[in-house]
Amino acid sequence: KSDHQLKIQMIGRRDRFKSDHQLTIQMVGRRDRFKSDHQLSVLLTKRIRVSGFFICMPKPVKTTYDLVIIGAGPAGLACAIEASKAGLDYCVFDQGSVADAIRRFPVQMTFFSTPDLLQLGNIPFISSGFRPSRSETVKYYQSVSSTYRLEVIRNARVTGLTKTARGFQIASSIGFLSASRVVVATGYFDTPNPFEVPGADLPNVYRYYDEGFRYAGLEVAVVGGKNSAVETALDLYRHGAKVTMIHRGERLSEGVKYWILPDLENRIKAGEITALFQTRVRRIRPGVLEVEGRTHAEIPFAALFVMIGYRPETALLEQAGVSIDPDTLGPVHDPATMETNVGGLYVAGSLAAGKYNNKIFIENGRLHGAMIVSALLKK
Repeated sequence: KSDHQLKIQMIGRRDRFKSDHQLTIQMVGRRDRFKSDHQLSVLLTKRIRVSGFFICMPKPVKTTYDLVIIGAGPAGLACAIEASKAGLDYCVFDQGSVADAIRRFPVQMTFFSTPDLLQLGNIPFISSGFRPSRSETVKYYQSVSSTYRLEVIRNARVTGLTKTARGFQIASSIGFLSASRVVVATGYFDTPNPFEVPGADLPNVYRYYDEGFRYAGLEVAVVGGKNSAVETALDLYRHGAKVTMIHRGERLSEGVKYWILPDLENRIKAGEITALFQTRVRRIRPGVLEVEGRTHAEIPFAALFVMIGYRPETALLEQAGVSIDPDTLGPVHDPATMETNVGGLYVAGSLAAGKYNNKIFIENGRLHGAMIVSALLKK
């Protein structure tokens, strides 16, 4: 209950310090530079530069909320904006930063959507081109969070979600808390689709792609035939890599972005990128891919990018009793309110679509916030 007890708990060293002043000095970690409690308190509550370093104490986390939102992507932010407008006591948890999944997209990626279709909270999204880049989009969503002063708890992983008589108990990497209602908006980018091939655990087999500079002049392979595979292959080619694409289908997916499909087709026709259709990887050995199908061969490689998509992680939802559709692998929910079969537990964004993540994206997932908050206010 007391500040003194809270300080002892934050330090975890009950037996070594007796006074508030000593406890505060220990929390700051700079005993010799500050003398008064006022100076120490200022340091604890603001970012102050001391000898070239920033010292910043984390904001204390409450233990009870009206609404907890898990995931600080566009859908989670949309929920937070609506909750803030409605006067709800809420917070947003994310295992990384705001828009962290987008931050981990390929460095040179450009969005399919135009900026106006990615906007949140009536804040204009201005980009340098017709379609925004990855970096512009991350900056935009982080600025939205700052503008609305959204209550986002960063670098905090939610590890458990349990239904209780009064709502929900949430276990996280920073402690336990309770909420009357919960929104799960964790997307799908953290869980790649299965790739059960011997050797898939080798260190030069990747499920994510960032940029191509370090692969210049090297033999690289890309597995897949949809947008992520096509964009990865083209970017690697333009960074000087020797690219082989491997796809089990007869042709590239019809869903490939229309402005990049001709580019790849022309590179294949010119022999600048090798494409092996109706072919799959049978085994991976150090430096060698064994493929079979229309093409049977051993292909040398320095790096393999398995770009076959991602699926939502539903373990938290299942812990709370949410039913998972065996066909879509998505949570069972009411599309009008986004409430699951567990009362008070909602889903938002692409997570709701399960493996069919091309059905819900930022453009329509951003609308879920208003739907959810409107529904829970009526209860």
